[in-house]
Amino acid sequence: MLKEKAGETAGKIWNALNETEGLTAKQIKKATKLVDKDLFLGLGWLLREEKISTQEVEGELFVKLV
Repeated sequence: MLKEKAGETAGKIWNALNETEGLTAKQIKKATKLVDKDLFLGLGWLLREEKISTQEVEGELFVKLV
């Protein structure tokens, strides 16, 4: 069940990032309406699959598709 949820959440995040140069975690959270734990579950999935890159920009997590 958790694996399925992680995949669905990753899809929401990927869609939010798809036509952007990247977003902060706050922007992704707002666009997807995810709570923190689900946001990070989806980000972890995408990182493991090497679909995103992350960096810290001005103290915030910045995420973009690779």
